[in-house]
Amino acid sequence: MDALTAFGLFAVTFMLICYVLEDRAPFWTFLFAIGCLMGSAYGFLQGAWPFGAVELIWFVVALRRWVGLRSKARAAGGVEAEPIA
Repeated sequence: MDALTAFGLFAVTFMLICYVLEDRAPFWTFLFAIGCLMGSAYGFLQGAWPFGAVELIWFVVALRRWVGLRSKARAAGGVEAEPIA
């Protein structure tokens, strides 16, 4: 397995984990967006530009969803879960 394939495997695995955990806190939606951005980079780097383009769109969609979830959580007086350092 070359480095690019390993990066792609990491990106989609990361996306899957974050997607499963999205209901726990808005932070996971943000991480899912980052995973989409990594998936997009992988698609473009390997030459599959349609995959890269669609993942880039998913990044924007997930980022907008994260902003909305954060706003909703703050308006409701909830505390957004922060990652443990």
